[in-house]
Amino acid sequence: MRVDVIMPQMGESIAEGTLTRWLKKAGDKVARDEPIFEISTDKVDAEIPAPSAGVLAEVKVKEGETVPVNTVVALIETEAGAAVSPSAPAPQAAPRAAGGASIPRASALAGSGAGVEELRRVRSSPVVRKIAQEHDVDISSVRGSGLGGRVTKRDIMALIEGGGVAARAAGPPATSAAAGAPAFAPGERVSREPLTPMRRKIAEHMVLSRRTSAHVTTVFEVDMSRVMRLRHENRAAFEQRHGVKLTVTPFFVKAAVSALKAFPVVNASLDGENIVYKKDINIGVAVALDWGLIVPVIRNADDRSLSGIAKTVTDLAERARSRKLTPEEVQGGTFTITNPGVFGSLLGTPIINQPQVAIMGVGAITKRPVVVEDAIGIRSMVYLSLSFDHRLLDGALADQFLAHVKDTLENGRFPEIL
Repeated sequence: MRVDVIMPQMGESIAEGTLTRWLKKAGDKVARDEPIFEISTDKVDAEIPAPSAGVLAEVKVKEGETVPVNTVVALIETEAGAAVSPSAPAPQAAPRAAGGASIPRASALAGSGAGVEELRRVRSSPVVRKIAQEHDVDISSVRGSGLGGRVTKRDIMALIEGGGVAARAAGPPATSAAAGAPAFAPGERVSREPLTPMRRKIAEHMVLSRRTSAHVTTVFEVDMSRVMRLRHENRAAFEQRHGVKLTVTPFFVKAAVSALKAFPVVNASLDGENIVYKKDINIGVAVALDWGLIVPVIRNADDRSLSGIAKTVTDLAERARSRKLTPEEVQGGTFTITNPGVFGSLLGTPIINQPQVAIMGVGAITKRPVVVEDAIGIRSMVYLSLSFDHRLLDGALADQFLAHVKDTLENGRFPEIL
């Protein structure tokens, strides 16, 4: 018998996915739970396993094609006599609003006589509704191409890019072609490649963030000599005891957690004219991939020891590079740390990861001569930058926050290092 292979719903707010690569081709044998294709969504890239063992009989969706969740993308012919049938998708629980109240689904609203606008509102993801709000688009007037008439990101972006609406605040064009100018001169030797799904999503999110937040960046110089000495003295015993290497990242996370406790508004978000203070401290740590960038989240970082943070960072980074992260592991961040210093960059001005209000950039740690108590000394120094949303955070508070991080790294105690 034949078993349907469907496009999974990787998170309750995700309505569609892009099939980026087939790992098997028609006619190949597959084992149950063996990865057979890769997908890319708004939240994460992932490998999708086979629902049953057998032969990949038919491929229905091509690489690079974006389809709604629950679309049949392939068929598996199970072994003769196997009593296997595809299980029906489990009923989806109603998504929860920020305050914990249930948001009714379209079917429930239809039964209660809800209007068209409300029906269309629940048939779109938070990302789509955010884009619509930023461009003054009445989402109830958009005809959705997704499952059940759901308005997808492709629908809303096609309307905006096609000139169907006027943007509330004109932002920089995504490409030179968007401004009406050719991307290259006639006769110029060029090659053309389409953006990957992840690159396209990164571009959308970065432009949206620049249009949303009033970006300002402040920079502090930090003496990392004490941290580097602690790391050198304990790295062998740490790795033997905990099974992971002791890097500098856990120290930056611990310092950021301490500062977020002291200045909770940096751990907040803006929702219209309201400030939403987050009770949990969930630190996103940017991971550079060969094919893009992803930000897995250390949940409840304030409850973790230095070794616990080190283990979590290592695990998340390894699974990010092998496409093993779940959507939940890249959602819910309240503050982000990015470390371009691993590539030699001394200083960066990162873009805020929406809907957060700040992101800390870590430069390369380098030894250089500095003045120490009226004498010249050699110290391990680093530049820390904080890009913050000036709509909510003033410069004085941002500087106090980064000064707290600096003090923790230079003078703080890390007794739980082992």
